Amino acid sequence: MARSAKAKAAPTSSSGGKAAKKKKWSKGKVKDKAQHAVVLDKATYDRILKEVPTFRFISQSILIERLKINGSLARVAIRHLEKEGQIKRIVHHSSQLVYTRATGGGGAE
Repeated sequence: MARSAKAKAAPTSSSGGKAAKKKKWSKGKVKDKAQHAVVLDKATYDRILKEVPTFRFISQSILIERLKINGSLARVAIRHLEKEGQIKRIVHHSSQLVYTRATGGGGAE
């Protein structure tokens, strides 16, 4: 009788142990919240006029990353530089605009 009780107890305890131990999901890596400028100050504006026309590849995401400004400021800065002729458009796509520095010669690079 003790033997049969032991045999019955073993399967329930092993399956019960699996049910009791749940998978602990990792939270994943938490990225720091970006603190990008939402208003242009004089120093950032001067950096845009001085540095951006020297970049070989100019896009909204590049300006956000390097100058720590938000997306709307990056778009305005790109439009301003294109209107002044300091940069020229390479690719016009509905979601991504790609620019490069304007060359003085105007010939092939």
